[in-house]
Amino acid sequence: MPARLLAALGLVACAASLAGCGGGGGKPRPDLIFVSTKSGVYDIYAVNADGSRQARLTRGKTGSATSNGGLFYATDPAWSRDGRLIAFTSTRDRIPRIFVMDADGKNVHPLTPAGLVAGQPSWSPDGTRVVFVAGDASQLEIVNADGTGLHRVTNSPVQVVKETNPTWSPDGHWIAYIRAETGRPIKEIWLVHPDGTANHQLTNLQASSDNPAWSPDSKRLVFSSNVKSNQFGIYTLSVKGGQPQIVSLTTIDEIDPSWSPDGKRIAYSRDGSIVTVNPDGSGEKVITNPNDNDSSPVWNPIPAPAKKGGSGY
Repeated sequence: MPARLLAALGLVACAASLAGCGGGGGKPRPDLIFVSTKSGVYDIYAVNADGSRQARLTRGKTGSATSNGGLFYATDPAWSRDGRLIAFTSTRDRIPRIFVMDADGKNVHPLTPAGLVAGQPSWSPDGTRVVFVAGDASQLEIVNADGTGLHRVTNSPVQVVKETNPTWSPDGHWIAYIRAETGRPIKEIWLVHPDGTANHQLTNLQASSDNPAWSPDSKRLVFSSNVKSNQFGIYTLSVKGGQPQIVSLTTIDEIDPSWSPDGKRIAYSRDGSIVTVNPDGSGEKVITNPNDNDSSPVWNPIPAPAKKGGSGY
């Protein structure tokens, strides 16, 4: 989301060396992708975890949305679990729609049908399906990676319930999402199996919680919430429930968290910057410039090759 707004394609696991994985052609592997307005419109960029080697992956257009040239942006980036494809939301067809591109920004093509309002994609672990938010009423849909098999996930009444921010667990068993009653500020985290069964409420924080993301072992979620104060902070919670644990809570809203594939770091957005931190809140690093209005960081699901003396990050 902008600070708040696929045929199986021969998916092959990355080689153990990870050389060129997520970029192709032997290019250096980025650690994260994120959304930025540094180009004047929302575009998707790649970056290393230390803030180096930023690269623009999409090319949005500025101008009037009603003109022939139009206005289009790219938001909601989501890696496929093999690190080779990125699904995202774009208005290049005027109406928001899910597109897919190679991890280096090439071979962009639509996934969802024209005319269907769609956004916030998340891949199944095997790369064969994508869950996303569909329609003005905001309900969860799943589509095959070749664009076929579109179907509803839940049976929530569209008149009173909005469902957003779906995220598929790495083990494939659950989709976490945000559910809110229309007209109420309270948003809670729910879980549902991909076949629509066992749909149930996970949190009862009576707050505005958002942007859930899975730990790599599928046992915990990281999310943003204003449960402790008027500011949005970053929290983690077991999928079995219980009390959320604070990762970071400052005097500035912190949103859009994402867990690194080795479980050792969490990235999120604060005041226009991408920030990374250990899950216990220590070791904070600001890796991008707040003047660029950066948001929605997502870790490359393929762990970086380890460096001598420590992590690849």
